[in-house]
Amino acid sequence: MALRLVFMGTPNFAVPTLLELVGGGHEIAAVYSRAPKPAGRGMAMKPSPVAREAERFGLPVLTPGTLRDADAAAAMRAHGADAAVVVAYGLILPKPILDVFPLGAFNLHASLLPRWRGAAPIHRAIMAGDKETGVMVMKMDEGLDTGAIAMAERVAIGPDVTTGDLHDELARRGAKLMLVAIGALERGSLTLTPQAADGVTYADKIDKSETRIDWMQSWNKVHDHCRGLSPFPGAWFELSGVGRIKVLRTAKGEGRGEPGRVLEERLTVACGSGAVRIVELQRAGAKPMPVDEFLRGTPVAPGTMLQ
Repeated sequence: MALRLVFMGTPNFAVPTLLELVGGGHEIAAVYSRAPKPAGRGMAMKPSPVAREAERFGLPVLTPGTLRDADAAAAMRAHGADAAVVVAYGLILPKPILDVFPLGAFNLHASLLPRWRGAAPIHRAIMAGDKETGVMVMKMDEGLDTGAIAMAERVAIGPDVTTGDLHDELARRGAKLMLVAIGALERGSLTLTPQAADGVTYADKIDKSETRIDWMQSWNKVHDHCRGLSPFPGAWFELSGVGRIKVLRTAKGEGRGEPGRVLEERLTVACGSGAVRIVELQRAGAKPMPVDEFLRGTPVAPGTMLQ
């Protein structure tokens, strides 16, 4: 018999899991998501990707600003759910909420815990130059991503993979993993393993102060920085007369020189050691474009210093 679930999620990363659960025949009693935000030129209120998908299936959507008030647990209990599935929801679930579900609340996390607990595990793994990451289904407790692990799948990180690339892969794999885990929970065969005490790191939310490219770093550090912040929020530099430019993809370049100096016409830039070749970029207010297309309209002469 399928489980009755509360689903809690907000961004695009969570949508595939919702779809897998619905397609797997589980009953979704309610969907919790963050409240709509103003977006676009008209600043119209825009529901979250999860809320839009839930409404397409006719599922009830709730968008409370907090789960800590006195009525939140009672409202959650009224759904009569066996368990909760949480994927990038965005609000902390306090103990009274976790205690509502007889079978527990299960979170999909995009790292190999205990490495990269926290808000930005995909960004941080790539920025750190990790060669491997994964997705894990974790039974939630009161700590920050400290719960016992139910299931895991490892995923290699290629040398040129961006956060956008890895995000989509982990969302797809994680959705399928969660469906398997919930199926095991339904059968009473789900086993839990405590997280290791060693190897704990934290994936803090990306701060704007981190996004500017530091050409003094080695080429591979600059490369990992750019791909780790691509496509959002984007690593950037300033070009005189043009303004801020985001760098979305890079490759290893040839040559050396003063860090930040353009070495040749294809926009290869010297770093603290080695050089990177910019492959794809984005001007403010424009769409992403290959570097050749950008240079046809905005030539950048060798010797130019990127600020």
